Amino acid sequence: MSTATLPRLTAGKLELDLSPEHFGFLQSSADLVGQPEALRARMEEEGYLFLPGVLNRDDVLTARRVCAERLAEKGLLLEGSDPMDCLIRPGADSAFDISLAKDNAPLMHVLYDGPMIEVFQQLIGGDVLHFDYTWFRAVAPGRGTPPHMDIVYMGRGTKRLYTAWTPIGDVPLETGGLIVLEHSHKHDRLNQGYGAKDVDTFCENRRDASFAQMGGGGNIRAGGALSENPVRLRERLGGRWLTADFRAGDVVLFSVFLVHGSLDNHSQSIRLSSDSRYQSAAEPADHRWMGANPIAHGPAGKRGMIC
Repeated sequence: MSTATLPRLTAGKLELDLSPEHFGFLQSSADLVGQPEALRARMEEEGYLFLPGVLNRDDVLTARRVCAERLAEKGLLLEGSDPMDCLIRPGADSAFDISLAKDNAPLMHVLYDGPMIEVFQQLIGGDVLHFDYTWFRAVAPGRGTPPHMDIVYMGRGTKRLYTAWTPIGDVPLETGGLIVLEHSHKHDRLNQGYGAKDVDTFCENRRDASFAQMGGGGNIRAGGALSENPVRLRERLGGRWLTADFRAGDVVLFSVFLVHGSLDNHSQSIRLSSDSRYQSAAEPADHRWMGANPIAHGPAGKRGMIC
């Protein structure tokens, strides 16, 4: 696909520069599956592995149907439409909805069984541990996700931790899929600054109402985002924003130090995608995301520091 033929794309409601120097497409690593050393080398160099078609498409669509039916039950979908299209009801809104992942056996099969785990076994080189908490996004038209690193949300265990971004259905460009900032995982100053922070650590000497928020309390901006301006961020850090025309069965694995976000959703459908995390079973895991009822970003996970 050529950038010259792309539609207008925005992130954070700002139009992206689609020139080849500033915008591009994810490089497929599907041909490296079955070659563990090559997968690790590619991850080290690029910070991500784009694996189109590595998951079973029918399994992903079965998981999508469960999610779509739940959205319909919530009254979020256009009356009379096919739930699988996830066409939003006028006036409805949606963004982050972990209830769509709970007790969703088909989704658990996609994320924590079969090809997904087989690829992570190759990448990690041993037994794989996944977080018990599954992040799930049901992103309404007009919305997107601001740029961030995942490490600030889950860095209390091993730093050799990976995210799998999985589109639960086809996610064409206009529906607002994942974007990653090329080679941003190698930015030492960024890694030692923002990448060393923790959204649940707050400044004891600045404690106020923001203590209860994720990213509140003076240590890091509320919500934990790196920036609300993807255009200016790319200009400052360099590299290109990379994305793809995603289909059910695709997955992107990436380092928790890779800067990423999403395009804005310019379609009429709710974009469904999941974020799941994986590591070596031999290394320590962030306790906030483990167990039958993970504490997540709740009060039990807060830590104080002097700023």
